[in-house]
Amino acid sequence: MVLVALLWSTAGVATRYLEFARSFEVTFWRSLFAALSLLLILPFFQGRSVFVKIRHGGLALWASGVCWSIMFTAYMVAFTLTTVGNVLVTLAIGPLLTAIVARVAIGYRVLPRTWIAILVAGAGIAYMFASQVGSASLLGSLVAFSIPIAGAVNWTISQHAHDQGHDLDLVPAVLMGAVLSTAATSLLAYPFQASLHDVTLLGLLGVFQLAIPCVLCMICARVLHAPELSLLQLLEVIFGILLAWVGANEVPAPSVLTGGALVIGALVANEWLGWEKPAAH
Repeated sequence: MVLVALLWSTAGVATRYLEFARSFEVTFWRSLFAALSLLLILPFFQGRSVFVKIRHGGLALWASGVCWSIMFTAYMVAFTLTTVGNVLVTLAIGPLLTAIVARVAIGYRVLPRTWIAILVAGAGIAYMFASQVGSASLLGSLVAFSIPIAGAVNWTISQHAHDQGHDLDLVPAVLMGAVLSTAATSLLAYPFQASLHDVTLLGLLGVFQLAIPCVLCMICARVLHAPELSLLQLLEVIFGILLAWVGANEVPAPSVLTGGALVIGALVANEWLGWEKPAAH
């Protein structure tokens, strides 16, 4: 899972080395190569049954695929609009936002410690966003904010399906998300301006930053407990900011460091307490 977080974190710094590709074209090439990779990888792990699951997955699986496509699309677009630190800190609020969406949609019980964590992390995000008012970075941060929202809806769909006795296999949904993201951005990316260098870089991201770590994460989720998984996923924020700092000389703003400290601190405390006291769930 540490390797997964490291691979995920390479997207931000990689976008700083693109020559001509911008906005939706960045997403298009990454999603295309991810979809092609998953078409080879998933049958290797699940056989032809992966395509049967897609065909008979029903509304829940398609809804999950749409959520994945939103996450894949917004992720790269956000990096072209704002700093790596802004994007990653915004993504980090995902687990707490999930608790809110699940509480509203399916009555999921939110523990007092999680409500406190939500308030602290929310304050960190609000402070970071407030510091960007009037700047172009705010749009990028708002685009990034759609990612944890889509992630929260995705988890809620999966949990609801589980409660109804229909476990949702998220692995085919990842493939569907990559395909839908490719289709949705194909027209928006026109006219294509990416150089061979850009396509190669985005192709590598599609395979090694998206397809492979997503499959590895699904495998890790079968072994690790939820608090362990959440804590290890936070390494993406740290790795990503450090890589952008060292690899692209993108120094995080003080508001990002302060807001990020509040968000990550709240998440770590919440998950650590949940790990120490599993009976509270």
